[in-house]
Amino acid sequence: MSGPRIERVIGAVNLGSFRVSAMIAGIADSGELIVLGSAHRAAQGLKRGFVTDMTAATYAVRDAIERAEKIAQTNVDTVLIGTAGAGLASQVAHVEIDVAGRRIEQDDIDQLMLAGRDVIRPDGRLVLHAQPTHYTLDGAHGVANPRGLHAERLGVDIHIMLAEGAPVRNLTEAVQNAHLKVEAVVGSPIAAGHACLTAEERDLGVALVEFGGDVTNVSVHAGGMLLGLASIPLGSGDITDAIASAFGIRRFQAERLKCVNGSALASPADHREMIPVHGPGEEPSGPPARHADDAGRIPRAELVSVITAQLGRIMEEINRALKALGFTGQRGQQVVFTGGGAELVGLADFAQSALGKPVRVGRPPALRGLPETHAKPGFATLVGLILHAASEPVDIRQVGPPGTVGGGAGWPGLFGRIYRAVVEYF
Repeated sequence: MSGPRIERVIGAVNLGSFRVSAMIAGIADSGELIVLGSAHRAAQGLKRGFVTDMTAATYAVRDAIERAEKIAQTNVDTVLIGTAGAGLASQVAHVEIDVAGRRIEQDDIDQLMLAGRDVIRPDGRLVLHAQPTHYTLDGAHGVANPRGLHAERLGVDIHIMLAEGAPVRNLTEAVQNAHLKVEAVVGSPIAAGHACLTAEERDLGVALVEFGGDVTNVSVHAGGMLLGLASIPLGSGDITDAIASAFGIRRFQAERLKCVNGSALASPADHREMIPVHGPGEEPSGPPARHADDAGRIPRAELVSVITAQLGRIMEEINRALKALGFTGQRGQQVVFTGGGAELVGLADFAQSALGKPVRVGRPPALRGLPETHAKPGFATLVGLILHAASEPVDIRQVGPPGTVGGGAGWPGLFGRIYRAVVEYF
């Protein structure tokens, strides 16, 4: 039997500081989203969300996408890219127009979108996306689609994601140099939110903590939209560095110890358990690890102590960010951790104790074709990029009648796109 017919192919690349990952998915004629191929490799030329070596970053992107293409048995030339750095910032704006009590038509919604462009205040930063989240009728919230309804005034809340221009252009260029077109640059809080948060959580109020390798993003969602965002220049890589420094070992050894034997929770049995610093088949070289016995083993209790000490410092910064974002009281309850750092054993219990709020670990949904190795918190942003693209989000900068700068076909639309490109890059 033949498989489902794929009507649309989506490509995504997530440029993290620890790994560069790529995914190719297809939307079948039945509407089902199917992962065709996904792959990842160690990051190069990237640090805390910024490109530090263009050639190395481009090579990592090309390698990751080629691996995904080989598995998917298809090629892509256009991708969405995700970023957790680049000075991300978030704004929410509200705009209203008068409709004089009549029935709302599509033209009214288009006019509202056009009016929404005037409320965008980037303050010298680059606008990644400006999306209408939900509409209001005479101030009443919770309207998903106002078309066909009557009101005196029609309004919309617009979520605007901003970033520093130069870092985003560096990320874009690294992908373009890998012979790929960039369809959009998506902030990781948007993508990870698609993958990890339920619609009910986003409505009631939830904080999403993306615990990445070098950057931790804290975003607050309520009323169905992202309300605020804070970036902390710390991540799970800082735990790895703390382990390497404490025991005088190499970073790759520290990373293995953290992932294989590490935990955020101490146990009475830890003092009796000795764990080898060197991996299977690895020849000991250099000076022995500090606190190691004659067999090159360290007490698991000391490893856990180093991990929890560094984790405690990161939780202090997360707690400070949550308070600054107003995530307190009745609306400041559920916290969801995702990202590679969220895969640490016992993290949810440690975070719940440190933050004083219910915590769960957010994982990508079980998409058809998604390999088990990528159904983990560390790949939530990558899967979220695919989900974001599949939802076909509306950007108010691209909505409008034919002939306007915002949209349309033909020569007027082409000149509008050229104009926007000149303004953006020069």
